Amino acid sequence: MRHALTAALLATSMFSLPTAAGAQAMTSEEAAQLRAELAALKAQVQTLETRLDAATAQPASAPAPTPPPSVTAKPATEISWKGAPEIKTADGWSFKPRGRIQLDLAGIDAPAGVTGLRGGTATEFRRVYLGVDGKIPGGFSYRVEADIANSSVELTDVYMTYGTGPLSVTAGQIKPFTGLDDMTSDLFTSTMERAAFVSAFGFERRVGLSAQYKGKALVLQGGVFGDNAADLTDSNHSMSVDGRVVFMPKFGNTQLHLGASAHYRDPGDPAATNRYRARPFVHTTDVRLVDTGLLDYSSERGLGLEGAVLAGPFHAAGEAYWQTVKRSAAADPTFFGGYAEIGMVLTGGDARGYKDGAFDRLKPSKPITAGGIGAIEVNARYDHLDLSDGAIVGGRQQAALIGLVWAPIDYIRITANYGKLWIDNARIATASGDRDYTADTFGLRTQIDF
Repeated sequence: MRHALTAALLATSMFSLPTAAGAQAMTSEEAAQLRAELAALKAQVQTLETRLDAATAQPASAPAPTPPPSVTAKPATEISWKGAPEIKTADGWSFKPRGRIQLDLAGIDAPAGVTGLRGGTATEFRRVYLGVDGKIPGGFSYRVEADIANSSVELTDVYMTYGTGPLSVTAGQIKPFTGLDDMTSDLFTSTMERAAFVSAFGFERRVGLSAQYKGKALVLQGGVFGDNAADLTDSNHSMSVDGRVVFMPKFGNTQLHLGASAHYRDPGDPAATNRYRARPFVHTTDVRLVDTGLLDYSSERGLGLEGAVLAGPFHAAGEAYWQTVKRSAAADPTFFGGYAEIGMVLTGGDARGYKDGAFDRLKPSKPITAGGIGAIEVNARYDHLDLSDGAIVGGRQQAALIGLVWAPIDYIRITANYGKLWIDNARIATASGDRDYTADTFGLRTQIDF
C-alpha cells in the first residue's frame, strides 16, 4: 500500500511536468531546479509514509486493568420475629422489645384460723414485665426491664455485658448465682412457684459486677453484689460474694447436669436483722406458715448442690441448700431446703429445653398453628423446707406437688398445679391452737412472653 501511494503521488507530479517537447527547450538552470523540486517531493512522500505506518500499526496489547478489591455490600437492616420484632443492622446493632404477662388464679384451703380473709381463691397478675434488650458493636449487649404488675414499678434485669466469646463480664442488676431452680427463668419452671427455699433464703436480683464462662460442658459464674436496686440507700452497705459451677456433659441424647453454688453475705450493719420465711406455694396470699421471725445476724453463708438429667422426653432434677446464719450473741442456726422432681413430656417428638446450666423453653414440634396440639408436660415434685434449728423454731413445710404444662405454641404456656402441704411447728396456729396441720393449694396460670 505504501509503494502504491508513492507511485500515485509521483504520477500526479509528473502530470504537472512539461511535455517532452517542452523539456527539450529547457535551459540547464531550469532542469536543475526541476531536479531539486523532485527530490524535495520525494522527501515529503517518505515523511508521509512514515507517519502513515505509525498511524496504521497494530497497538501493543495493553495489560488488563486490575479489578478493584472485592467489596461485599452490606445488607440492609433486617427485621426478624422472635415473639416480637427484632431489628438488626449490618454493623452489629440490634434492638428487641421484650416482656411477659402471667395471670394467676390460685388459692389455699387451710384449717380455720390460719389464713382468715387472706386465704381462699384469688386472682393476680403475677408478673407483667416490659423492657428491651439488644447488642452494640464491639461485643456489648444490654437489657433494661421492669415489673409493672404492682402499684409501683420494680426494676428486674438492668445490665450491660461485654464479651465476644465464652467469657463475659456483666455490670448491673442480675440474679446472683444460686441454684438450678432459681437460675431457670420463671417462664420455664415446672411449677408455678419455685422451690420454697428460694424465697425463704432471700434469693433475689442484686446490683453488682460479675463474670461468666460458658463452655461446651462447663459453666463458671461468680460475682460481687450489693443489694436489690430498690434497697440501695445511703444506709445500705451490704455486700455478698456468690459463685456457681456447673458440669454439663452430653452423652448422645442424654444431658447431664451437676452443679454447686456458694454464697456469703455481710450486711455491713452491726444492728442488722433478717427474716427467713416462705409462702405456701401460692402467691395470691401473703400468709407465711413457716417463719423464723426477725433474727439479728452479722453474716450468712449458703451452700447448694444441684443435679439433673434429661433423656428424651424424661427429666429428673433435685437440689439441696444449707443456709447458716452467723449471730453475735447466740448459736448459729443452719436452715435447710431442697426438692426432688421428675417429669415427662407426653407429646411425641418434644422434650424439655436446657441451655447453659438451666432449663429452657418447652418448644412444641407440632404447634396448634401447624395442626398439632402443642406440647404437654406433666411433673411431680417433693419440696422440703426446715426453718427450725436449736432455739429457732420457724417450722417445717413439706409439699407434694403435681403440675401440668401445655404449650400450644412457643410463646404461650398454660400451667396447672395442685399441692398437698404438711406443716409442723407452724408460725400461725389453727383456731384450736394446733400448729401441726395440712393444707391444700391449687393454681392456674396463663402466660405469654415475647
